[in-house]
Amino acid sequence: MDVDLLVIGWGKAGKTLAGRFAAAGKTVALVERSPEMYGGTCINIGCVPTKDLVVSAEERRDSDDPQEFFRTAVAGRDALIGTLNAANHQMLEKPGVTLVDGTARFTGPRTVVVDTAEGQVELTGETVVIGTGATSRRVDLPGFDSPRVFDSTTIQHIDPLPERLVIVGGGFIGLEFASMFTHFGSTVTILDRGEEFLPRVDRDVAEAVRQTLLDMGVTIELGVRPTSLDDGTHAVVHTTKGDFVAEAVLVAAGRVPVTGELGLEAAGIEVDERGFVVVDDQLQTSVPGVYAVGDVNGGPQFTYISLDDNRIVWDAVMGQGTRRRSDRVAVPNTTFITPPLSMVGMDETQARKSGRNVLMAKKEVAKIAAMPRPKIVGETHGLFKLFVDADSQEILGATIFSIDSQELVNMVALAIRLGAKVSDLRDGIWTHPSSTEAFNEVLGTLEPLA
Repeated sequence: MDVDLLVIGWGKAGKTLAGRFAAAGKTVALVERSPEMYGGTCINIGCVPTKDLVVSAEERRDSDDPQEFFRTAVAGRDALIGTLNAANHQMLEKPGVTLVDGTARFTGPRTVVVDTAEGQVELTGETVVIGTGATSRRVDLPGFDSPRVFDSTTIQHIDPLPERLVIVGGGFIGLEFASMFTHFGSTVTILDRGEEFLPRVDRDVAEAVRQTLLDMGVTIELGVRPTSLDDGTHAVVHTTKGDFVAEAVLVAAGRVPVTGELGLEAAGIEVDERGFVVVDDQLQTSVPGVYAVGDVNGGPQFTYISLDDNRIVWDAVMGQGTRRRSDRVAVPNTTFITPPLSMVGMDETQARKSGRNVLMAKKEVAKIAAMPRPKIVGETHGLFKLFVDADSQEILGATIFSIDSQELVNMVALAIRLGAKVSDLRDGIWTHPSSTEAFNEVLGTLEPLA
């Protein structure tokens, strides 16, 4: 089959491009190796199901039986994801789109062979988009092939809920699951190989996050490297700083690209030292007409980045060819611990190195009188930090560790993109009671960054 667009991997960018090309009258083939992944990582095993579990965990009361509550939460998660998965399948049930269930392997620059249940199918695309995503990194240590060891996908269906959970990895994924399982009722211990907690975050913010997790009951061990695991009545994780016993172990040691079975060398497609597909500023690989989108290209691993990748590829192939990755400004991110931690633009370290005359506003959430919402919902952990150019009065960045921060950070991101002044946020008229009101008070405390 020869098509105008060949998409390998049903992620956010790939499925959106497939739909757009089909709507434009082009022929499309979309290859997906697992029907359980229709729609991509985000809706099936990533953003949506994990956040559904986070919300469920936050709603558990002390009187709720942890095991029964967790099973009910997982059932609700599965029902939601089943609906989204089916809806994504229907999105591509349209003229011009052919779905091929199977595993693709390149045999030439823009040609793949797909191993399907009915045999091999050869597909050639005028334009090819690789969107196979990333998967959890495995720990290659003795005993870590135990059935008591889980990754961020498999632990979503762990049964029973572990009384004790050890998490190997103190990054953002590990912290999200630590917060989640603590609220479900597990006793959680984080083993972080680093000597510094959240090293890429401002020290005061990292300390606020650490203290919040400690207040939940999470134990955080720094400078700990696992060496092996014994599986008996319980899992025993042997480390450089002693043994840790638990019913289950979550490995949250980062993610690696899904490229091993693609046969990229047969197409002449270059990868970097980590295995991610090398792309230019328009997401084109080393082979003309072949693009890589989403997590597989080594960029920020967020579904909204994948969505923007779709815009860049569409513009390169069907538009004016002017969009670039380097055009992106003020891309926000959120880690969904409780409360969520959100960041956009400059942090304090970057502000100090910027060479600008910078003002900083900082205030603990519990002390923001004009923001009663945290007190209403009973979650007053966290702090606000915002950075402003003293000369232009433009907002440079923000770190918001607070309830609703996943929404507040988008307002700051928009302000940065539009070149808004600090007065636009500080003197804004916002609904009450809302978390947005915090800007009225916090931005009134600006002081020179010493």
